[in-house]
Amino acid sequence: MEKLIIDARLNEYTMRDPNPNVPYSPAEIGADAAACREAGASIVHYHARDPESGAASNDTELYKAAAREIRSRCDAIIMPTLGASTVVELDDRIGHIEAMAEDDATRADLVPLDLASISLPIWPEGADHVLGDDLVYYNSVGTLKALAARADAVGAKPMTAIWNIASLRLLEAFCKTGVLPNTVFAELFTTEGGLIAGHPGTPRGLQALIDFVPASVDCVWAAACFGANALPLAEMAIEQGGHVAIGLGDFGYPGLGHGEPATNADVIREVVAMASRHGREIATPDEVRERLGLC
Repeated sequence: MEKLIIDARLNEYTMRDPNPNVPYSPAEIGADAAACREAGASIVHYHARDPESGAASNDTELYKAAAREIRSRCDAIIMPTLGASTVVELDDRIGHIEAMAEDDATRADLVPLDLASISLPIWPEGADHVLGDDLVYYNSVGTLKALAARADAVGAKPMTAIWNIASLRLLEAFCKTGVLPNTVFAELFTTEGGLIAGHPGTPRGLQALIDFVPASVDCVWAAACFGANALPLAEMAIEQGGHVAIGLGDFGYPGLGHGEPATNADVIREVVAMASRHGREIATPDEVRERLGLC
């Protein structure tokens, strides 16, 4: 099996209530990324956050500052997000990526391209009604084509975020028609914790996605789970030759911190130990760059 690629998902939209170690500020993101790189991650994914409140932010300067902090501390592959989940305007989705590319110290290596337009229903356990009345993730075919082209123009490769089997069918179509390269990094997302937009974060939920990864595409796939402990799915991915995307941005991981709240690096070390038990070596950032054809 090829060496294991680990993407450290640092902060997403997660607040510090589940875990106070979720990084907010650019300096915190940079330090966390470096710790995850030392632990074994080759990719770091982050969202810009207000340094004080932790609120999600589209501030280009925060994205630049976080990238600069990461790149000054380690050689990890940098993957910022593409705007907030319900943003429609293209410039608001990818403008910060284009601005980041103006300086090698801040440019993005990968950007997530979510291959689905979906409602985002939230149904917490025991709730008597479904939340998320106005939450919709807008990703029309035209929007995705434009985002892919604009990312490519500034040297950023797409990471395709897979929400369902239809996403995998679109992945194949985009690869075969030149919208995406034939070698593509794809994260297979499952969802728990009240978010019922994706496949369940169970072996059956993940396997349904794995079963439909197109054989005609050089798809480097990773397992991910929002809202629940992804370590069982990580082990499943490791056993099947896949890769792992995991971090405090998705779940708090109580119990991994040896009496203290876990850090992202603690979670990455757990994945590395798991990989070792299964005889999988860990890929370095340079090896991942070569595998994915990054600049």
